[in-house]
Amino acid sequence: MFVRRYRTPTVWREMERLQREMNRLYDAFSPRRYRTAPGYPAMNVWMAEDKLVVTSEVPGVAPKDIDVSVVNDTLTLSGERAPDAVEAGAQYHRSERGSGKFSRSLQLPYGVDANKVEATFKNGLLRIILPRKEEDKPRKIKVKS
Repeated sequence: MFVRRYRTPTVWREMERLQREMNRLYDAFSPRRYRTAPGYPAMNVWMAEDKLVVTSEVPGVAPKDIDVSVVNDTLTLSGERAPDAVEAGAQYHRSERGSGKFSRSLQLPYGVDANKVEATFKNGLLRIILPRKEEDKPRKIKVKS
């Protein structure tokens, strides 16, 4: 019996090679540290049965320039980081730190009591405690027989 082997046409192999080369070229000029972050400011969220704890890094931002708001099931953190003061006539040798307004919203997994939210700021780290609404807390249901 005659079995014919099918090969990928030369055109497709060349396209795949070209794609690999383009990816390699992109990676060479765009190292991992320069790619865009998921969002600013970076946030960590811990969830417990009765509260959420959100921590966020906001270095170089004064507490008075940070706005924390909770509307329904959305937490919004916004503010502004002022640019560095540069002497008149001076030129930057390197400028990597960003400045300007920022805003980041996070959908919460359950309703929180907005009147009991606490926010503290220490050493560039913002810590927000969001207590869970009583009606959203899980309840144990007794089964009757």
